[in-house]
Amino acid sequence: MIGAGSVPAPRDGAAGPDPIRVIVADDQEIVRTGLAMILDAQPGIEVVGQAADGRHAVELARRLRPDVCLFDIRMPGMDGIEATRLLAGPAVADPLAVVVITTFDLDEYVYAALRAGARGFLLKDAGSVLLAQAVHAAASGDALIAPSVTTRLLRAFADTGPTAPPRQPVDPLTDREEQVVAAVARGRTNSEIAGEFHISLSTVKTHIASLMGKLGARNRVEIAIWAYETQRVRVGDGRRPTGR
Repeated sequence: MIGAGSVPAPRDGAAGPDPIRVIVADDQEIVRTGLAMILDAQPGIEVVGQAADGRHAVELARRLRPDVCLFDIRMPGMDGIEATRLLAGPAVADPLAVVVITTFDLDEYVYAALRAGARGFLLKDAGSVLLAQAVHAAASGDALIAPSVTTRLLRAFADTGPTAPPRQPVDPLTDREEQVVAAVARGRTNSEIAGEFHISLSTVKTHIASLMGKLGARNRVEIAIWAYETQRVRVGDGRRPTGR
């Protein structure tokens, strides 16, 4: 683990798959250090950099090209949403995976973060298991949003609708792709989708890749947003319990 401005030393004789490389940005040193320690303790994750504000986080991410960036929202100079937009927004040719984490459970933060290109949104009290799951999900192209905010977020899509007409797919979706896009919007994992439709995991991945191509989406979050904007899924449809 290194601080902002440093370069990680090469790993000596590391066996097995390469770890997921993460940078952490938070303006509070004790929080930043704590998050880094939690992630470094997880198998298959390595924190390779830390930053105290959004501007330094963007500089560090562009230099180190981590697998996942974990950004606080409220930071001085440049906040986490703007940092996310610069690294993962619609104008970025080679976007990085960003997970936004915050103390503030506000809908406008969630919506802005996802619109900026974030692949996940967590609260700081999420716990080490959910934090690690969000990092793994982002690294693999999936998305994880804190269960406590998911229902309200989807209700916001349903109540307000899109600010512009939803994009149209370049080619019509097949019946199976319609089923998969709805399942993604309901938060189902690839394994759950495979089990629900009795298809292989590789087939699910093929469908999702096809959906990304047809919709011009870069990740599952954008697929889910499109599904709600086009009213293919409504709030409460197939919602699974969150345990709360």
